[in-house]
This record gives sequence, structure tokens and C-alpha cells, in this order.
Amino acid sequence: MSEMKLGNPAVVGLAGFGMTTFVLQCHNLGWCGIAPVLWLGLVFGGTSQLIAGLLEFKTGNNFGFCAFTGYGAFWIALCLMVIFGKNPDLVKAYPTLGFNANDLGFFLLAWTIFTFILFIASMKHHGTLAFIFLTLLLGFIGLDIKEFMGSAAAGTFAAYDLLVCAFSALYLMTVAVYAESGIKLPVGDAWIK
Repeated sequence: MSEMKLGNPAVVGLAGFGMTTFVLQCHNLGWCGIAPVLWLGLVFGGTSQLIAGLLEFKTGNNFGFCAFTGYGAFWIALCLMVIFGKNPDLVKAYPTLGFNANDLGFFLLAWTIFTFILFIASMKHHGTLAFIFLTLLLGFIGLDIKEFMGSAAAGTFAAYDLLVCAFSALYLMTVAVYAESGIKLPVGDAWIK
């Protein structure tokens, strides 16, 4: 009996990451409200990436497992922080739910460290993946500066940088989807051999 061919879980993970990152930056630049970010973040950026990560575990891909489950958890946590922590009635009843820029800064700093670790590993894969993680790392650094120092310029830099990151992730998703149709798109060589 032949084994069933499994799909590539990275396509859903990259789509969830890219689309949610794109919509969040649209919000950060003032182009849309927070509601689409929260819904997309919980369902596609969060849950779908988490599932993609667990499926990467099944394939033995530790990098994909770590990245997709990690960033899936990031989106779920961030959305829940905003939903519960910015609700004045809930914060009044449960003050520990509230957070300020410093609290958000430390949350983001932890993800900056996580992203730095994955960026180093991504450089051994291929150029597109390394570029995604480089732009993600720079975006997190910009957000850290925005939250800790109140720098609007750093926040604007981060938003535009993360738009590039989002489109790069969607490009890599496209590479994987098109490959099954025999369409080969370039991904570039590994930055570290």
C-alpha cells in the first residue's frame, strides 16, 4: 500500500504570516482599523500557523516547526493582549490585563531575540528565507525602539519594513505553490554555505 502524499504545510504558514503581517502594517500606518488585524491574527496568522508548525513537526522540519508554531503563538498572544488589555471594562475589573508601551516593548523584545535566533539559522537555507527573517528582525527592532523610546519614526520604519517582509513571505508561499505546477521561481543561494 502506498503512502498518502502530504501537502507542504509551509504554504499555509507563510500565507498566514504574510497576510496578517501585511494587514497589521496597514493598521500601523493608519490605513485600516484594528478589527481586521485581530480576526486575521487569531484565525489565519495564529491558528493556521500553529497548525502548519505542528505539521512541519510531522515532516521532521525543526526550523518550520519552531518558526510557524512560534509566530502562530505570537499572533494569538498579541491579539488576546489587545482584545483583553485594551478593553477598559475588563481592565477595570482585572487590572493585571492592562498593559502599557513598556510592557508591549518587553513582549516584542522577547520576539526580537527569538527572531534573531531564527535569522541566523535561515541564512543556511536560501536567500529568500534569510531576507524574510532579516526584514522581520529589523521590523522587530524598529517596534522595540518605538515602544521603549516613543519614536514614531521607528514605528513608521518598522511598518514599511514589515510590509516588505510580508510580501517576501507571500512570494515564498508562491514559490512553493507554483513549484507543483512546474513553475520555478528563484529563491537565491544560502547566505552562509
